[in-house]
Parts: sequence; C-alpha cells; structure tokens
Amino acid sequence: MSRRNSNQLVVPQAKAALAQMRIEAAQQLGVPFSQDGYNGNLSTRDAGSIGGYITKKLVQIAEQQLGGQRNF
Repeated sequence: MSRRNSNQLVVPQAKAALAQMRIEAAQQLGVPFSQDGYNGNLSTRDAGSIGGYITKKLVQIAEQQLGGQRNF
C-alpha cells in the first residue's frame, strides 16, 4: 500500500504565498517563528494557532472571491 502525502499542494505555485502567510500569522500572534524552515521548537498550541489563523484568512479570501454568494 502506498502512502499518500495529504499535505501535497494542489497548486504548487501557492507554496510561496502559504509560506508568507505563516510568517505573517506568527507575527500577528506574537509567536516566535523561524524563517529558515525549522520550527520544531514551537509548542503545539503555537503551531495550532498559526494554522487556525491561516485557515481563517483563507476562508475570508474565499468568501470575498465568491462575493458573499451562497449556492446551496
């Protein structure tokens, strides 16, 4: 059985934008975040805060792009 990476980007060009979002989220939240790629020293709470912040921002962006329309 092959193992699939669930973190694979659908749009590879988004990698830089997501990296920038991580840095901005850490700054907004006051979380010490290393830009050199290693952040193994982050607590689970801090890492989760960054992920939650990014998710919130991505949802806001999607809502803006959809113009608030809901197609249910």
